[in-house]
Amino acid sequence: MRTTVKEVAANFPTAIITGRRRDKVYEFVHLPELYYAGSHGMDIMGPAKGCNGYKADGLQAKDSKGNEVVLFQPASEYLSLMDEVCSILKERSKKFPGARVDHNKYCATLHFRCVSEEDWLALAQEVQTLLKAYPELTLTQGRKVLELRPAIEWHKGKALEFLIEALGLSDPSKVFPIYIGDDRTDEDAFQTLKKLGFSCSILVSTVSKDTCAAYSLQDPFEVMEFLQRLIRMKGSQKIYMCNQGSIL
Repeated sequence: MRTTVKEVAANFPTAIITGRRRDKVYEFVHLPELYYAGSHGMDIMGPAKGCNGYKADGLQAKDSKGNEVVLFQPASEYLSLMDEVCSILKERSKKFPGARVDHNKYCATLHFRCVSEEDWLALAQEVQTLLKAYPELTLTQGRKVLELRPAIEWHKGKALEFLIEALGLSDPSKVFPIYIGDDRTDEDAFQTLKKLGFSCSILVSTVSKDTCAAYSLQDPFEVMEFLQRLIRMKGSQKIYMCNQGSIL
């Protein structure tokens, strides 16, 4: 998959938008030519020289490997607050076996997949109690996760909008944005593309779901196959899709 994504980035401007910490995702993917939007887009980093000829303006910096990058962090003022909240949430969740808290820089993410179902309500109430003490935060939910993050109008959809604008890709007569996601939080990005019109939003799921995405793929293997087809089709400039259905 890494090789496939690298080939995609060599042909098209490419970004990864995730709820995880940007630095963790970068260390996992390890492709410096991509744009990375971590913490649901609140922490965006890209190569200073751009991706596939497209560059975005931002704060000039260097990554852990010494590469020159640009940064855009709309929630930077919340860093110390998120450190504090994450520490409290980790302590309070210890009473629930199986609970795990990740500090995703601008998000405190509580995973409850391994928590006994009979404890879910009590765990949610614990999070709500913490939220009341920090009105500058908001609560969102993903797949078996609860997240506390800054209550600003910013999410994966906003991050997608920012990247499209910042990279000079907003002309619908020349650009066809494609977004692939498998989480509830990706719906913000699907909605953004729906408003744009000429675009392709793809939900990755083995089951039918209520979604704003126009198309679907079943699993990461199909995602990789789709990306490889994009690379092969680059020369012919042809992309074949069905309306409101499977993309393969």
